[in-house]
Amino acid sequence: MKKVYGSTAGRATVALLAAGLLAAGIPAASADAAATPARIDLKVLVLDDGGSAVDALVWELKSIGLPYQTVKLGDSGRQTVDAAFLGDTVDGRPRAKFQGVITPNEIPFGSADSPEQTALATYEQTFGIRQIDAYTWAHPEVGLDYTDQNGGWAGVLDGAKTQITDAGKTGPFGYLDGPVVFEDNSALVSESYGYAGHPRDGYTSYLTAPTGGSLLGAYTHDGRSELVVTFAYNQYQEQFKVLARGMVEWLTQGVHLGQSRNYFAVHVDDVLAPDARWDTTLHCTPGDFDCAGPGGETSDIRMTAADAQYAAQWEQSSGLTLDLLYNAGSGEEWKSEHAGSDPLSDQLLADKDKFRWENHTYTHEFLGCVQNTTTVPWSCATNPDGSTQWVSRSDIYGQITDNYNWGVQKGLPVDRTELVTGEHSGLKTLPQQPQDNPNLAPALADAGVRWTGSDDSREPQQRPVGGALTVPRYPMNVYYNAGKAAEMTDEYNWIYTSKADGGSGICENNPTSTCLPGPLDTATGYQSYIVPQEATTALRHVLGNDPRPHYIHQSNLAEERIAYPVLDKVLGDYRGVFADSAPIVNLRQKDIGTELSRQTAWAQALADGKVTAYRIGNTVTVQTPSGVVAPVTAPEGTVKQQLLSTTVFGTPYAGQRSAWSSPDVFQAAITLKLPA
Repeated sequence: MKKVYGSTAGRATVALLAAGLLAAGIPAASADAAATPARIDLKVLVLDDGGSAVDALVWELKSIGLPYQTVKLGDSGRQTVDAAFLGDTVDGRPRAKFQGVITPNEIPFGSADSPEQTALATYEQTFGIRQIDAYTWAHPEVGLDYTDQNGGWAGVLDGAKTQITDAGKTGPFGYLDGPVVFEDNSALVSESYGYAGHPRDGYTSYLTAPTGGSLLGAYTHDGRSELVVTFAYNQYQEQFKVLARGMVEWLTQGVHLGQSRNYFAVHVDDVLAPDARWDTTLHCTPGDFDCAGPGGETSDIRMTAADAQYAAQWEQSSGLTLDLLYNAGSGEEWKSEHAGSDPLSDQLLADKDKFRWENHTYTHEFLGCVQNTTTVPWSCATNPDGSTQWVSRSDIYGQITDNYNWGVQKGLPVDRTELVTGEHSGLKTLPQQPQDNPNLAPALADAGVRWTGSDDSREPQQRPVGGALTVPRYPMNVYYNAGKAAEMTDEYNWIYTSKADGGSGICENNPTSTCLPGPLDTATGYQSYIVPQEATTALRHVLGNDPRPHYIHQSNLAEERIAYPVLDKVLGDYRGVFADSAPIVNLRQKDIGTELSRQTAWAQALADGKVTAYRIGNTVTVQTPSGVVAPVTAPEGTVKQQLLSTTVFGTPYAGQRSAWSSPDVFQAAITLKLPA
């Protein structure tokens, strides 16, 4: 006999609230003909046990801007999850306070007969609310056979190649068209464990293990739907990042606040300038303040015309546009030192429309404090009264405008509002310069700069610099002073091996890094180890709804062109999994800055409780504070209600439509009409 959840009082609540649910297009266990469709608030309830699986799903909600409320199950004095907590009546209309529920497993309260479990089941039945069981095991209560039945399996999934089923591709995971490979970063550590069970009645599999059996699927039973996940994961693992979008779309039935894109932009710094070379004998870079003594090969690294041609061809074949951050004055100096000839500049200018261009200052001068290079490391020079000597406002302005004007004269498609200073100088640089150069903000305003690049490893959050905003950039571990794989690997070894293994020991004293077990082979280590490591790190950023750009240097496109293997692997791994409906989004800096500022404002509006959003039948209403645009995701066929007409809502991505949206003129709220 089918188990019925809920007390007599709960069933009475169902009868009262179910009226109208069929008309709303929402399944309900006891729905009758409806006169008053229910209101479903666009917020997710998270029942948190402190485990990594729930943490990962919360990370996904936060990253895309989907509001949620957390109940920490282990806290004494926490909210009681009962009918009053889950729903009420607003303006005479039954209201579900949450559109979906994330739970640690299928029985978050420990017993199927507990009052809280009964209240949750009744709520989900009444309003057609879905639930994700973040991590459980294969057993009949979640619609699966035990793993010792019908070809089931349990074990370590490291390196496993799993497959999206046809139901997954036509359902919530339609943005994927390739296998989902589980990470295997170390042979010494088990990184993911799973249970693959044979589906029973009511269970639809979305992801199958290599041995057969389901690792992820929807179980519909007793008027409820649960997304059952039977493998362990955390927020950093690639397999979770690949699947997280579909998990959220399933939970919210494709209608929610927040939006997500997979972004990838690559800045190439120092274009037209030469970069110094790592010395494999001195284990430092000649020209640096702390590098002295007789060394070996120290010639500068600079792209050639052939390298420029290759870059343009690579863009064409890869489908990714590079951002070239140029130093025109350095190029002019090079030309004057080489009989007025510079084939590199000529080639880049001939192909100028094939790239994006950005101001990197005229000669890459340090624009912070005046550097005292008699100390190691350098320090800020001081005036007689002990105050800091700063690079002047006029010097900063000159570096910006001279470079911009050169670009305009050469016909470069450069934008005045975008800038990255050399070494991100002018911004605070710890430990020597704990504050911005006070002349930087006014110089940026003088030059019309609104977006200036910063180093994400030092300042991961966007912040104002006067009237401009920073755009944090991810540094890639493809070093500015390396044009060849062997020298790149030698420097990597120096940083990431212990003193006992011949390295610097930096990794031993840095709590954020780990030493290599031994030095990499300089002949093979770059391709076999560094490239996969850096590609994996970059791909995690791509899959995190994170528009921040990555940056390398022109030296990495010269000589052995060591940047391309990393970029090729990022793009190849991505396109091997994702369908054409979810392309990589490649933005220029000002658009990245705008996206980051919108994300920040939206997160603050949610934190302040100033957003109201709900669905009644096929109508979605979103109210936000004045000046705050809302990210909204909805199915294809959704239209936005204007004052006198409707327009198609949003832009397509990954099978849905989404956009940053705000009310139109004379409207107090965003109103969307969902497809019937």
